[in-house]
Amino acid sequence: MRVAFACGSAFFAGITAILAKCGIRETDSTVATAIRTIVVLAFAWVMVAVAGSAGQIGSITPMTWAFLGLSGLATGASWLCYFKALQSGDVNKVAPIDKSSTVLTMLLAFLLLGEPLSWASVVAMALILAGTLMMVERKPTAAADATSTGTPAAGGSWLVFAVLSAVFASLTAILGKVGIEGVESNLGTAVRTIVVLVMSWVMVDVTGKAGTVRAVPRRELLFICLSGLATGASWLCYYKALQDGLASVVVPIDKLSILVTIGFSRLVFGEKLTARSGAGLALIVAGTLLMVFVR
Repeated sequence: MRVAFACGSAFFAGITAILAKCGIRETDSTVATAIRTIVVLAFAWVMVAVAGSAGQIGSITPMTWAFLGLSGLATGASWLCYFKALQSGDVNKVAPIDKSSTVLTMLLAFLLLGEPLSWASVVAMALILAGTLMMVERKPTAAADATSTGTPAAGGSWLVFAVLSAVFASLTAILGKVGIEGVESNLGTAVRTIVVLVMSWVMVDVTGKAGTVRAVPRRELLFICLSGLATGASWLCYYKALQDGLASVVVPIDKLSILVTIGFSRLVFGEKLTARSGAGLALIVAGTLLMVFVR
């Protein structure tokens, strides 16, 4: 069952971007992020209940609260940028860039936290970075910049937001690493998600989008909520898989969620990989597996 739960974690993580993309064809990405975070927050506290760590809240130190808050702000910024990138870019290009946050996280951990880098880690990072660059290729014409869903690409803005999403995701990991020392990880995630919720709704208000919340099409609202449920389901499956199985088995399966995302982007949106993009994806997968299996 542990393998089944690990596969479930990868599946739900992989379809999150697909469901989100379906929910932001007409809906503003900031509004969608704010709505989705409500669902994610509910699941985050379900995870706290499952782990039985709610009682630790009183023992969190002020310094830890501060780092958890900063990590939450970084998470919120990452989610906002990711949804913005998804709204104007192809899923099979945005997702790999977001996943490349692993490389930046490892570099920051080495520089700021003094964590060692093995030769295998360096090679893995090089493979992931090279694969990501190969997958991000320019389309030859402006007409081709429109996705098969009919959503026009806003120049290269999606790339900027995708890169920012990866940067903020890596900062989330670094700040969270410092912030959750001595705090159960699910509780730390739940606390960060509260910050994300507040931040996302503040952004909705600041950008003048509060009035559009009631106008979100029901079909898109459904997909937005489903993307939040998919994130929660991924967390639950991952937690259960780690409880029952070895991390050395569970983690690699979960890391390959990008294959699910790429596969469904082809089925749902008709996004095709070129030979170059396919080779890039192979490098990302190879780098991920090397990072997990070779220390």
